[in-house]
Amino acid sequence: MAAGPVLVIGLDPVRIPGWDPQPVVAAIARGQAALRDRDVEADWCLVAPDENPEEAIVDALTRRRYACVVVGGGIRTYEPLLALFETVVNLVRQHNPGAAIAFNSSPEDTVDAALRWLR
Repeated sequence: MAAGPVLVIGLDPVRIPGWDPQPVVAAIARGQAALRDRDVEADWCLVAPDENPEEAIVDALTRRRYACVVVGGGIRTYEPLLALFETVVNLVRQHNPGAAIAFNSSPEDTVDAALRWLR
């Protein structure tokens, strides 16, 4: 199924201090492979909450028009990042207003989240 393009916005596991990033790095790689396997073109914008994520997100959103923007579960479900989650949703509405907004629960189900809105 060809669809897209999709932008995935999530936390960069390598830039989050205090925990082992490798399981998430591996899950992201599996998520990217699943998107390719379903012929969905996707760009990834991985940010660190304490490194001006808004700038990177605006840059990604204004680079091209996306059919769907998937917001990762790390941003959406971690309560201390509630303000960042709100910012992400509003930046999508402002800079890519035609894009559907979807939510994943892990990098591996990103393709499912995107396809709910690309069908």
